[in-house]
Amino acid sequence: MVPWLMVSAIQVVELSVSSVVHMFYGLYIFSSAVAGDLTQSLSESIFKPKSTIEVKQIDQEKTTDVNDLPPIVLVHGIFGFGKGRLGGLSYFAGAEKKDERVLVPDLGSLTSVHDRARELFYYLKGGLVDYGEEHSKACGHSQFGRFYEKGEYQEWDEDHPIHFVGHSAGAQVVRVLQQMLADKMFEGYENTNENWVLSLTSLSGALNGTTRTYIDGIQPEDGKSLKPISLLQICKLGVIMYDWIDIPWLKSYYNFGFDHFNMSRKKTGVRGLVDLLLGNAGPFAACGDWILPDLSIQGSMTLNASLQTFPNTFYFSYATKRTTKPLGMMTVPSGVMGIHPLLFIRVLQMSQWQFPRDIPLPYKGYRSDFLNFVSPLKATPYYINLLFKFGITEMKIGRTMMEH
Repeated sequence: MVPWLMVSAIQVVELSVSSVVHMFYGLYIFSSAVAGDLTQSLSESIFKPKSTIEVKQIDQEKTTDVNDLPPIVLVHGIFGFGKGRLGGLSYFAGAEKKDERVLVPDLGSLTSVHDRARELFYYLKGGLVDYGEEHSKACGHSQFGRFYEKGEYQEWDEDHPIHFVGHSAGAQVVRVLQQMLADKMFEGYENTNENWVLSLTSLSGALNGTTRTYIDGIQPEDGKSLKPISLLQICKLGVIMYDWIDIPWLKSYYNFGFDHFNMSRKKTGVRGLVDLLLGNAGPFAACGDWILPDLSIQGSMTLNASLQTFPNTFYFSYATKRTTKPLGMMTVPSGVMGIHPLLFIRVLQMSQWQFPRDIPLPYKGYRSDFLNFVSPLKATPYYINLLFKFGITEMKIGRTMMEH
């Protein structure tokens, strides 16, 4: 009895610390965005920029028409955001400000890989987002979502392919999108195929899942359901209340992406809120149509079983690491300089996590060795510059195939 109480007490303390840390980190990001916007507005009102005209001579023989170069689409990961969200804050360290060919779509930060892949297609081509009739019925949400009056790259096709760069969950989103293109799953677009994707670059991509999902509260037994007491239960409560209260100006600043679930109090009322909290409706219901189940090892195995790699697409994968093993004994964070102080404790937890011994391993040969993921804020602009400088023809030497 005493050991059980001690373990329970430790778990409660751990959950409390994790909740406080994540709450403060979220407030830190949000307040930084607001402070940046206010500073910029104040600066522009006091110091109005002078209009200047600068004339440059361009050597046409040495210049490539920018319209001939394919765009680069940067796809964010979990809790991420695209251009236009969180004010002037940039998920990819301002890479989209370096060149007009760099596109950063704002996809659902917690929506499933399937739903995000559908949103990404219509962001580029334009039109009303169609999540698919069969999928929508199975998961209990509207078939149609946001309307893009004008696609960011309407000419996208086999003759005008795109470079995609995905961070974390964003890498899986692009892989699913490419498979959908190959399977011609977009109604009204019968000419799609896998060659619409020129290259796919994964930055710390969760291609085979991440054990972080289990630390946060996904049950390791099935990789889908939630532990009764966990960080994700608190996250679930916060997301439901955020969408149910539905404050327009706040959601325009940051949105979890669940609008197609119609969770607003204006549509569901109090009874609808009860159903959402009990898990009878919404993204956290039995269908599990949100991002965390897709990122568990079991969820990733299910996804990967239906995905292919294609011979005419260039695949690159960059892994990152922020851990070390002093004296070869125990894996710990490599230092405080490369990890945000508010996330240091979480990284330590990730370093120590082991798959429970009383549960069958997710697949034969599984090991609990763990590579910790970090934000690609420094790597991304460097990679973008490489694409601009050399182009895909000069990067064929780095062609690799990602592991399924």
